[in-house]
Amino acid sequence: MPASLPDANSLIARLAEAIAPALTPETLIVGIHTGGVWVAERLHALLGCRQPLGTLDISFYRDDFSRVGLHPQVKPSSLPFDLEGRDILLVDDVLYTGRTVRAAMNELFDYGRPASIRLAVLVDRGGRELPIRPDFAGLTLDVPPHQNINLSRLDDGHLTLTLA
Repeated sequence: MPASLPDANSLIARLAEAIAPALTPETLIVGIHTGGVWVAERLHALLGCRQPLGTLDISFYRDDFSRVGLHPQVKPSSLPFDLEGRDILLVDDVLYTGRTVRAAMNELFDYGRPASIRLAVLVDRGGRELPIRPDFAGLTLDVPPHQNINLSRLDDGHLTLTLA
């Protein structure tokens, strides 16, 4: 494992390059709060998307909701489009167990039946508990279970990755 993590903005640029050939003008980008929304906002701009950006708050869809409860800083979901029959690019910051992505897909299907859902993550850290994998990853690392990768947004908007 590297002593320090790469610059988050460089990883987002790398991710955008990988996604660009697979993106159509009709693809909808949806970010998972909170870090996934930050990455989705950057990807949306870098890819020149014409469709509005969607955001998901998956708090009530988590399988551990009764244990961890609702996080009050999270904003409500915003999907300003019809999902029915559409191609979705679901974006998250760090993929670990797969449970967040499963919750996000459950919520998306409550809004409609997309034609497809592809997953883009800034970092795939391994350690899956569910059979979920990214279609696009800015970085793939093996991180021990006792460590976390965190994406933070500074006051100036700069994104940083830290290993804790």
